[in-house]
Amino acid sequence: MPLKPPLKPQLALSRKQLPEGDEWAYEPKYDGFRALAFVDGDEVFLQSRNGRPLLRYFPELEFPKGRYVLDGELVILDGDGSEEFNALQARLHPAESRVRMLAEQTPALFRAFDLLARDRGKLMAKPFSERRAALEKLIGKRKGSVELTPLTKSAEDAQPWLRGGEGVIAKQLDARYRPGERKGMVKIKRVRTLDCVVVGWRPGKEKGTVGSLILGLYDDSDLRVVGHTSGFKTKEKRELRRELEPYETGERGSGDPSRWDAGRDLEWVTLRPELVVEVSFDHVSGGRIRHGAKIERWREDKDPRSCTFEQLK
Repeated sequence: MPLKPPLKPQLALSRKQLPEGDEWAYEPKYDGFRALAFVDGDEVFLQSRNGRPLLRYFPELEFPKGRYVLDGELVILDGDGSEEFNALQARLHPAESRVRMLAEQTPALFRAFDLLARDRGKLMAKPFSERRAALEKLIGKRKGSVELTPLTKSAEDAQPWLRGGEGVIAKQLDARYRPGERKGMVKIKRVRTLDCVVVGWRPGKEKGTVGSLILGLYDDSDLRVVGHTSGFKTKEKRELRRELEPYETGERGSGDPSRWDAGRDLEWVTLRPELVVEVSFDHVSGGRIRHGAKIERWREDKDPRSCTFEQLK
């Protein structure tokens, strides 16, 4: 093989706006596991972003025969065709019997978006436009567990991915592949907003401060915790503690509202469901906001009961 694992994938630099011009091509951004596939005939090594082997967790993947190295993303889709990050996480299970069962119940797809080597030659020094053309010849319109990611050279045609998907990856057509570097490729995340009920607050590291707000949405008559906020400044943390005190119920809630922050103090102070805040966020998985949401504004004009779970759909 011209390339051997572990190999660091090329990374994207974050931008707020979609770059435009003839030098750019655009792909949809996915909510999955970044992976590199090293294929040599019947032998396949599937590498995670941090260099760990992945193939045992995804035995259903069938790559085209040949000798090549692909860069892509592992995704699992629900019945509506939306990506299910929770389902991907569930696949990382030590029991082979469970892995096999989940492979049938929630099969994964490998969406290929770059070709780094073919036969005995490395392609990383070639411009992306040439690598993409070679990738199209290799994957083409193949149906199955490995598919070619869509691509457009029109910023206007990429807008639906920015409005209705996870966002857009923009790549410079003349850029070489740079392992581990954030050059030649940028990502523009889809940012969404919603109005949430503030159901509690979690203490900050400094005594007498608020570390984060616990967010809830009404699902019929039930108020469900869907996430938390992040990014308070020191002054805000102190002021919020005083402002929230009149709404405290004297009770404590428990459980990590994000489910991805292991090892933290999970207890939080419960508030009466009377305060509403508008937040911005990016990823949603399993009916939860996966990362800390950002407060945009407080909504004194909003009835807490109007903050429904439908906003996440």
